[in-house]
Amino acid sequence: MQLLNRTPSIEEYIHLCDSVGWTDFMNYKAAETSLYQSLFAVTVKENDQVIGMGRIIGDGAIYFYIQDIVVHPDYQGKGIGKEIMQALLQYLKDHAPDKAFVGLFASEGKTQFYENFGFQDYSPGMTGMFQVIEK
Repeated sequence: MQLLNRTPSIEEYIHLCDSVGWTDFMNYKAAETSLYQSLFAVTVKENDQVIGMGRIIGDGAIYFYIQDIVVHPDYQGKGIGKEIMQALLQYLKDHAPDKAFVGLFASEGKTQFYENFGFQDYSPGMTGMFQVIEK
């Protein structure tokens, strides 16, 4: 297994997102631009096949969001997600300024995974909200 500091290709991105059932939630036409504009990304390969990914998006100054943490179902439960998160958090430690905001959205059932890295639901006082544009 090899963790690489690189953004997944659009083909790798689609493959991984589809593998975890995100197909109906993704706009793959816009994904290539989104990938290109990532601040930092990692991919995990085994036998020349990308089996995991994660990236950081944001303004690069104050706001950072951990995005698209995906491990192919055939490789889940083997510590790959943990390695991805450690690489992303190391990038933030090295590049984010004091008092930077680092956010993420956890998939259902995955909050404990992110809590292990110090993320928490700050409610009350903060409400995580989002909107999806439908056209």
